[in-house]
Amino acid sequence: MKAEEIAAPGAPLIGPHEIIIEPNQSWLRLDWGQLWEFRDLLALLVHREFASKYKQTILGPAWFILQPLMTSIVMTIFFGNVAKVRTDGIPAVLFYLCNQLSWNYLTTNLQTGTAIFLNNATLFGKVYFPRLVVPISLVLSNLFACLLQLGSFLLIYLGFVLLVPSAHGLHITTAAFMLPLLFLHTGLLSLGVCLWLSSITAKYRDLNQVVQLFVQLWMFASPVIYPLSEFPVKWRWIAELNPMTAILEAFRLCLLGTGTVTTESVIMSICGTIFLLLTGILIFQRTERTFIDTV
Repeated sequence: MKAEEIAAPGAPLIGPHEIIIEPNQSWLRLDWGQLWEFRDLLALLVHREFASKYKQTILGPAWFILQPLMTSIVMTIFFGNVAKVRTDGIPAVLFYLCNQLSWNYLTTNLQTGTAIFLNNATLFGKVYFPRLVVPISLVLSNLFACLLQLGSFLLIYLGFVLLVPSAHGLHITTAAFMLPLLFLHTGLLSLGVCLWLSSITAKYRDLNQVVQLFVQLWMFASPVIYPLSEFPVKWRWIAELNPMTAILEAFRLCLLGTGTVTTESVIMSICGTIFLLLTGILIFQRTERTFIDTV
């Protein structure tokens, strides 16, 4: 709209000013500046997603702490005591609880982000904003839950160190300052996978049911139940192709002082994350241009 069309009679004209809204002509281009302009919407969506998890619940945020704790106890009973899976000399409860930090963050992002287009079709059809804001808000809101789990892990860890004689050798290494980078790495990896899955399920809805199976198979292919040291050395490189392998081992190295982390596994994990994220963004942007016709 031009300034001459809205100026009051007799008012001085400052000069022509136009606002042009036009579609993105290429799905290969990402407008980072536009994402920054909608940062207020991002903060609002993060708050909405985080607060919605507390509504009509008895224990509220306590579920974020109880769920990984109960899962770790079950894993300790069946895998630690029955199956006799070794945990590199770490108490089984701490071993599985530490693994739940990064793994739960990943799986929560996948469970909430797989049906982005299906769950937000009404919103996307009524108002324009960068669609990438929604998956990013999900990853950020789930990070707060993961930090609550980290706090509960540190309390249980402290209890083991003070009360259990066999756990006195445990120690948090100086590599613990790398934890923010590990959380960032996990968040970017899960974001890339979410973008891929949400783009596929936007067209093929029944694939949304396959995600649970995919997550379970991924867990058994990752050192969540067992440490990487239990893998035969000659086949270890296959496990390291999994981007989550280096992340899980690095978490244990930072928090428990034991973990099989190599330069090669870290490089492969970072490269895999970058590939999934960049290709996920491209396929997500391509899907958003036409999804409203298929949802």
